[in-house]
Amino acid sequence: QVQLVESGGGLVQPGGSLRLSCAVSGYSLDYYAIGWFRQAPGKEREGTSCISLDDAVAHYADSVKGRFTISRVNANSTAYLVSLQMNSLKVEDTAIYFCAASGWTTARNMCIINTVTDWGQGTQVTVSS
Repeated sequence: QVQLVESGGGLVQPGGSLRLSCAVSGYSLDYYAIGWFRQAPGKEREGTSCISLDDAVAHYADSVKGRFTISRVNANSTAYLVSLQMNSLKVEDTAIYFCAASGWTTARNMCIINTVTDWGQGTQVTVSS
């Protein structure tokens, strides 16, 4: 099992930037992918950005490509810090953002198929003028 603790989020004007962070801890993390999913009111949860912890290969949804950047830093053998830099934010980016983990999968599969096995508690991102 993987533990996920999120930080960041908040209120920002359209065109602004926010950074989300997820502290990841557990064993065999090199076999995991970590992603940021979001859920807006009345909509299904969707994967926006996912990254493989071992080789840092990333996948982005078309809706965020070129605006969001996911990255990871290896703290030690049982901990990573995964960040999501969000630029040029739009009103439609407003949602609850969840950090998520999936073992023995690729970043692409995690984001598209949603192979998530562990979820963070979620953090609100609101883009409004």
